[in-house]
Amino acid sequence: MSKYRIGYVRVSTHEQNLDLQLDALEAYGCDQVFEEKGSGAKRDRRQLENMLSQLRPKDQVIVWRLDRLARSLKHLLEIIDVIQDRGAEFVSITEKLDTSSPGGRLIFHVFASIAEFERELMIERTRAGLAAARARGRLGGRPRKWDDKDILMMKLLMLEPNRNVKAICDRFEISRASLYRLAK
Repeated sequence: MSKYRIGYVRVSTHEQNLDLQLDALEAYGCDQVFEEKGSGAKRDRRQLENMLSQLRPKDQVIVWRLDRLARSLKHLLEIIDVIQDRGAEFVSITEKLDTSSPGGRLIFHVFASIAEFERELMIERTRAGLAAARARGRLGGRPRKWDDKDILMMKLLMLEPNRNVKAICDRFEISRASLYRLAK
């Protein structure tokens, strides 16, 4: 019985493109591919669950890269356990990992640990950069359109008994909903 190759591809957002991953899985010779659009951090991934539920002994689960399957080492190992419990094997094309042998399983665990370490370092560097920017007085996010004086003026105008909400909105170039939110 030959191995049935099942591919799994995932991108985090609907704007991202699956083509690179799909091309790699096609070149690898996948018989079937499950496509997912959503964060790898989410536990509820319908296509991943569908793929795992259909696995049979000797099937191979193929991914382009480890991070397409899971975002944390713990979750990755849980998925690999499910694959192996069903008698199937796992292959990551980019990392050249194949769990069909003891050496492949060892290398998989080493690479998975390194991938999680790299992800944690990236998060740590991002947090440090944001903290450094805050220390220099730079705040993230969109700049405020109205200063405190403008907001105070909006509130005072909203308190007038004969107020014209549309005129206030036009004057400050603000939507009705935003005006009422700021006036609270």
